[in-house]
Amino acid sequence: MRRDQAGDERAPVRDDGRRGFLKCAAGLAGVAAAGLSREATAADRGRDSGRTLPDRVPFHGRHQAGIVTPQQLFAGFAGFDVLAENREGLEKLFRTLTHRSRVLAAGVKPRDEQVAAEEPTPDSLTITLGVGASLFDDRFGLSGHKPRHLKAMPAFPDDRLEPARCHGDLSLQICGQHPDAIVHVLRDVARETDGLLRPRWRSDAFLNPSRPSGSPRTFVGFKDGIVNPDTESTREMDRLLWVTPPCGEPDWALGGSYQVLRLIRFHVEKWDKVPVDRQEKIFGRHKASGAPLGGKQETDLPDYRRDPHGEIIPLDAHIRLANPRTAKTDDSRFLRRSYNYNNGFDTHGRMDLGLVFAGYQQDPERQFATVQQRLEHEPLAEFITPIGGGYFFVLPGVQDPDDWFGSQLLKKI
Repeated sequence: MRRDQAGDERAPVRDDGRRGFLKCAAGLAGVAAAGLSREATAADRGRDSGRTLPDRVPFHGRHQAGIVTPQQLFAGFAGFDVLAENREGLEKLFRTLTHRSRVLAAGVKPRDEQVAAEEPTPDSLTITLGVGASLFDDRFGLSGHKPRHLKAMPAFPDDRLEPARCHGDLSLQICGQHPDAIVHVLRDVARETDGLLRPRWRSDAFLNPSRPSGSPRTFVGFKDGIVNPDTESTREMDRLLWVTPPCGEPDWALGGSYQVLRLIRFHVEKWDKVPVDRQEKIFGRHKASGAPLGGKQETDLPDYRRDPHGEIIPLDAHIRLANPRTAKTDDSRFLRRSYNYNNGFDTHGRMDLGLVFAGYQQDPERQFATVQQRLEHEPLAEFITPIGGGYFFVLPGVQDPDDWFGSQLLKKI
């Protein structure tokens, strides 16, 4: 039976905020821990993600860290409902999240980790905060200040969204070089925001190293994130990623970015029965090298003009639909920063593996939704199912030690 609607945008009240938060934060110790620890050993031996990460990623700036930052090995994604009762409570929450993010990103260990650690371990930690459409209801007087394109993530035709894994007033993305760092941050946030937040959904994730080199691989065996906009180009970032004055967004939103999170489950038992040559045609790439079909290196560019009938790369191949490489479709590109997840086995004995898809862009309708429409009913859709996630707006960066998340938004009230 298909479930094509995401359900009500607000989560039902479960247990009290603190118990639910701590239960959510402790989840990594179960089914994911063993898989993450094995991946950590391999990944720590040789990172091949391109630019080298600093031990400490700067927290202050026009934009939040964790977007154009080179990917760390591990990540945690979570959606939350805000329990604050008024504008003052919301400001307290934002100030607290800012303070703790600033302290932790600077390398100061959370209270629960201080005694256990022999010495501080640099984690290249980034904590990225987004706001959902539901935050702009009538609770805090924000309804007239919502970003233009922010709404609850719709269910696309190939989705089977589960309401308990969708949406939220806030999104939190935590990235670092060790899996325990993610849990320590969540525990810290739970303590410091007691009574102000309730967890809605959570997914812990990690990068699979590509052996021997190149872009990381997903659990269907193909390399992921090979083609992205040039994050070193200010012009390209201002055209595709960051909210700028020509976008017509509220002034407080300048410097922010739209975040699309998608929890995508892979049907690996079914996928593993498909011959490799057929898998390659579904993706449009060679499985071993990551090169487009007919190419040799993953960095080779597909030349669709010389293959107008799809004799080399099928017309319905994933890479061809997602990025047709035409002048008309160039503005629909966006930055992908995705991670793998492993939740063990489900109640039917099937492996629960997949991707936490994270996309950043200037306009989710022009970019993500447009790409999604091109991918509708693609051959790959038979082997994957989006089950959760949400649309969020990543707040502009915290400019200096006196600034805080959402300061410009709440000053507009």
